[in-house]
Amino acid sequence: MKRATLLLGLSLALLSVTASADDLIERGRYLARISGCNDCHTAGYPEAAGKVPEAKWLTGSSVGFSGPWGVTYPANLRLVLGAIAEAEWMQRARMPLRPPMPWFMLRDMSDDDLRAIYRFVRSLGPAGTPAPSYVPPNELPRTPYIVFVPQSLAGTASGTTTR
Repeated sequence: MKRATLLLGLSLALLSVTASADDLIERGRYLARISGCNDCHTAGYPEAAGKVPEAKWLTGSSVGFSGPWGVTYPANLRLVLGAIAEAEWMQRARMPLRPPMPWFMLRDMSDDDLRAIYRFVRSLGPAGTPAPSYVPPNELPRTPYIVFVPQSLAGTASGTTTR
């Protein structure tokens, strides 16, 4: 009788751990969707109004963002997070990154939210290729890029117009 009770207890404990792990992955899926991760890290996501199959999510992009810092590319998170331990992710997630990555959003997330994102991305499995390497200022990229710098309007003294 004691053995049956012990086995039942262990089985229930394993079920609750599994449900908890599934809940964490689901939370990560939600956070990746609402935090804008896909906007840059999933090619074509904004243009498709978010209607990109999850199998293609977070594989990075070869379209760079150009500014005074040089040209940066959205990383293939599936490859990056697949190659590091959760503890390293927790540390790296709070470190400053080059624009336009809103690293401060990650910095301000709870440990549980960062774990959820990590576990969700890892649950997707590896896919795609690494993003192109960073291009320093004053060097030309070999890929398409978006100029990520405010532009003044030509022909206006103050840079603003009236309508």
